[in-house]
Amino acid sequence: MVIKRKVSGSRVLVTGAAGFIGSNLVEDLLENDNEVVGFDNFATGSQSNIDLFRNNKSFSFLEGDIRNLDDCKKAVDGVDFVLHQAALGSVPRSITDPITTNEVNISGFLNMLLAAKDAKVKRFVYATSSSVYGDEQRLPKVEAKIGKPLSPYAITKAVGEQYAKVFGDLYCFETIGLRYFNVFGKRQDPDGAYAAAIPKFIRHLMRHESPTIHGDGTQSRDFTYIENVVHANHIAMMSTNPVAVNELYNVAFGSSTNLNELVEILQDLLSKFDASIADVEVKYGPERVGDVRHSLASIVKAETILGYRPEIDLQSGLERAIKWYWDNLPQS
Repeated sequence: MVIKRKVSGSRVLVTGAAGFIGSNLVEDLLENDNEVVGFDNFATGSQSNIDLFRNNKSFSFLEGDIRNLDDCKKAVDGVDFVLHQAALGSVPRSITDPITTNEVNISGFLNMLLAAKDAKVKRFVYATSSSVYGDEQRLPKVEAKIGKPLSPYAITKAVGEQYAKVFGDLYCFETIGLRYFNVFGKRQDPDGAYAAAIPKFIRHLMRHESPTIHGDGTQSRDFTYIENVVHANHIAMMSTNPVAVNELYNVAFGSSTNLNELVEILQDLLSKFDASIADVEVKYGPERVGDVRHSLASIVKAETILGYRPEIDLQSGLERAIKWYWDNLPQS
């Protein structure tokens, strides 16, 4: 049975609130009558995402950096739950600049854990990543079996999971880690060197530019619509199952699509707005170092323990995302 209930009447801190996932969480929490504190340093987030909530009396914002422990302590003051989304994402970025990735994703993560524990926050729900599966070849990916990390980014996420486990064991502090698989949806940035595949492909196709696939396009991903992720965060905060806490869960749809198929779907959906997009040719480039070739999640653990059921599949999610991009981005 799908759990429909959502957290309401609570004070929730969302770190990385100016980002794609963070801003969607803020929006949903406010719609469900929560008081929300946003925390971000705008390193990768957008001011426009915060401006969406400025006039909401239930929203407050702290501009700060998770690498600063004092900022973290201010952010967690008086909150019931923490949804920790702040991180420096991207495998290629971490290969180019492993030091900053380490500082944000490990030192910053530890700062947030410590501040939340000291503030006696009820539960710390944090974003981790499918990148921790590394060179583990078996599909679907099962939480208990991870491989050797293939990038500095993957290492930082794996270390964060270990820190959360230690805090649970040593301090009886409740944490839940959500391993996100290729999340997409509205407000995901299509620009920049480290933009994710779906928004970048949509942006190129809307401009009648050839999207570039790195490799032969047969590499596959478990693409996961943002509303499924928002739902997972709610049930992670709310779960009263005693075995649910201090655990890790895959958050995905539970099916995979290769990149060639993805571009075909995008062209088909975008052609409903502009028929000429169907004729845009795809370019192929070299494979990227550090990328996992195939990714598919088992969501059995999240289904069984948390009651997670992803309701929006790839096709439906892409239809919603494309409508948002078409309405909000210039077509040229």
